[in-house]
Amino acid sequence: MKSFLSERVALRGLVAILSFTVLFHLLVILTVIPFEIVWGGRLTNRSQMLGFETVSIAINLVMLAVVAIKADLLKVTMNRKLINGALWVMAGLFFLNTIGNLFSTNGFEKMVFTPLTLLLSLFSLRAASADTENLPIKPLPRNH
Repeated sequence: MKSFLSERVALRGLVAILSFTVLFHLLVILTVIPFEIVWGGRLTNRSQMLGFETVSIAINLVMLAVVAIKADLLKVTMNRKLINGALWVMAGLFFLNTIGNLFSTNGFEKMVFTPLTLLLSLFSLRAASADTENLPIKPLPRNH
Protein backbone atom coordinates (compact mmCIF):
# COMPACT_ATOMS: atom_id res chain seq x y z
CA MET A 1 0.00 0.00 0.00
CA LYS A 2 2.99 2.30 0.61
CA SER A 3 3.75 2.65 -3.10
CA PHE A 4 0.07 3.00 -4.00
CA LEU A 5 -0.74 5.64 -1.37
CA SER A 6 1.90 7.98 0.00
CA GLU A 7 1.95 8.97 3.64
CA ARG A 8 1.71 12.61 2.59
CA VAL A 9 -1.48 12.03 0.57
CA ALA A 10 -2.98 9.98 3.42
CA LEU A 11 -2.23 12.65 6.03
CA ARG A 12 -3.51 15.49 3.84
CA GLY A 13 -6.62 13.48 3.04
CA LEU A 14 -7.24 12.81 6.73
CA VAL A 15 -6.84 16.49 7.65
CA ALA A 16 -9.20 17.58 4.87
CA ILE A 17 -11.90 14.96 5.47
CA LEU A 18 -11.82 15.27 9.27
CA SER A 19 -12.02 19.08 8.99
CA PHE A 20 -15.03 18.83 6.68
CA THR A 21 -16.57 16.25 9.03
CA VAL A 22 -16.38 18.67 11.96
CA LEU A 23 -17.96 21.38 9.79
CA PHE A 24 -20.67 18.95 8.66
CA HIS A 25 -21.57 18.05 12.25
CA LEU A 26 -21.66 21.74 13.21
CA LEU A 27 -24.12 22.30 10.35
CA VAL A 28 -26.25 19.44 11.70
CA ILE A 29 -26.30 21.09 15.15
CA LEU A 30 -27.25 24.41 13.54
CA THR A 31 -30.07 22.55 11.68
CA VAL A 32 -28.70 23.59 8.29
CA ILE A 33 -28.44 19.86 7.57
CA PRO A 34 -31.31 17.64 8.80
CA PHE A 35 -30.29 15.26 11.58
CA GLU A 36 -32.26 12.44 9.95
CA ILE A 37 -29.34 11.77 7.60
CA VAL A 38 -26.83 11.01 10.39
CA TRP A 39 -26.42 8.20 12.91
CA GLY A 40 -28.06 5.66 10.66
CA GLY A 41 -31.29 7.64 10.53
CA ARG A 42 -32.05 6.47 14.08
CA LEU A 43 -32.11 9.80 15.96
CA THR A 44 -35.62 10.73 17.04
CA ASN A 45 -35.38 14.26 18.48
CA ARG A 46 -33.24 17.40 18.72
CA SER A 47 -32.03 16.68 22.25
CA GLN A 48 -30.75 13.26 21.21
CA MET A 49 -29.11 14.82 18.14
CA LEU A 50 -27.30 17.46 20.23
CA GLY A 51 -25.80 14.80 22.48
CA PHE A 52 -24.64 12.57 19.65
CA GLU A 53 -23.34 15.44 17.51
CA THR A 54 -21.41 17.01 20.40
CA VAL A 55 -19.65 13.71 21.09
CA SER A 56 -18.99 13.27 17.38
CA ILE A 57 -17.39 16.71 17.07
CA ALA A 58 -15.22 16.09 20.14
CA ILE A 59 -14.01 12.72 18.81
CA ASN A 60 -13.31 14.18 15.36
CA LEU A 61 -11.31 17.05 16.89
CA VAL A 62 -9.19 14.57 18.87
CA MET A 63 -8.58 12.53 15.71
CA LEU A 64 -7.75 15.71 13.80
CA ALA A 65 -5.20 16.60 16.50
CA VAL A 66 -3.61 13.13 16.23
CA VAL A 67 -3.28 13.50 12.46
CA ALA A 68 -1.99 17.08 12.78
CA ILE A 69 0.70 15.90 15.20
CA LYS A 70 1.67 13.05 12.88
CA ALA A 71 1.83 15.48 9.92
CA ASP A 72 3.87 17.93 12.03
CA LEU A 73 1.19 20.60 11.59
CA LEU A 74 0.70 20.74 15.35
CA LYS A 75 4.06 21.13 17.08
CA VAL A 76 3.67 18.90 20.10
CA THR A 77 6.26 16.63 21.68
CA MET A 78 4.52 13.27 21.76
CA ASN A 79 5.49 9.63 21.93
CA ARG A 80 5.52 8.23 18.39
CA LYS A 81 4.07 4.90 19.44
CA LEU A 82 1.11 6.63 21.07
CA ILE A 83 0.34 8.58 17.89
CA ASN A 84 0.74 5.49 15.70
CA GLY A 85 -1.40 3.48 18.12
CA ALA A 86 -4.11 6.13 17.91
CA LEU A 87 -3.95 5.94 14.10
CA TRP A 88 -4.36 2.14 14.21
CA VAL A 89 -7.40 2.59 16.48
CA MET A 90 -8.78 5.19 14.06
CA ALA A 91 -8.32 2.79 11.13
CA GLY A 92 -10.29 0.14 13.01
CA LEU A 93 -13.04 2.54 14.07
CA PHE A 94 -13.44 3.91 10.55
CA PHE A 95 -13.64 0.37 9.19
CA LEU A 96 -16.34 -0.55 11.73
CA ASN A 97 -18.14 2.70 10.87
CA THR A 98 -18.02 1.70 7.20
CA ILE A 99 -19.80 -1.55 8.07
CA GLY A 100 -22.34 0.38 10.15
CA ASN A 101 -22.98 2.79 7.27
CA LEU A 102 -23.79 -0.16 5.02
CA PHE A 103 -26.73 -0.89 7.33
CA SER A 104 -27.97 2.70 7.56
CA THR A 105 -31.67 3.22 6.96
CA ASN A 106 -30.83 6.49 5.19
CA GLY A 107 -29.86 6.12 1.54
CA PHE A 108 -27.81 9.34 1.51
CA GLU A 109 -25.73 8.20 4.48
CA LYS A 110 -25.22 4.81 2.89
CA MET A 111 -24.17 6.19 -0.50
CA VAL A 112 -21.98 9.09 0.68
CA PHE A 113 -20.54 8.08 4.03
CA THR A 114 -19.81 4.41 3.35
CA PRO A 115 -17.08 5.18 0.78
CA LEU A 116 -15.91 8.17 2.84
CA THR A 117 -15.35 6.12 6.00
CA LEU A 118 -13.66 3.40 3.96
CA LEU A 119 -11.29 6.04 2.58
CA LEU A 120 -10.66 7.36 6.11
CA SER A 121 -9.88 3.82 7.22
CA LEU A 122 -7.36 3.34 4.39
CA PHE A 123 -5.76 6.74 5.01
CA SER A 124 -5.47 5.99 8.75
CA LEU A 125 -4.00 2.57 8.03
CA ARG A 126 -1.40 4.12 5.71
CA ALA A 127 -0.50 6.84 8.21
CA ALA A 128 -0.21 4.29 11.03
CA SER A 129 2.05 2.02 9.00
CA ALA A 130 4.57 4.77 8.17
CA ASP A 131 8.14 4.33 9.40
CA THR A 132 8.40 5.74 12.89
CA GLU A 133 12.02 6.69 12.25
CA ASN A 134 10.92 9.16 9.59
CA LEU A 135 8.29 10.82 11.72
CA PRO A 136 8.70 14.46 12.62
CA ILE A 137 7.44 13.64 16.12
CA LYS A 138 10.04 13.68 18.86
CA PRO A 139 9.83 11.11 21.66
CA LEU A 140 9.22 12.34 25.19
CA PRO A 141 12.45 12.83 27.15
CA ARG A 142 13.27 10.02 29.55
CA ASN A 143 14.08 10.69 33.17
CA HIS A 144 17.16 8.76 34.22
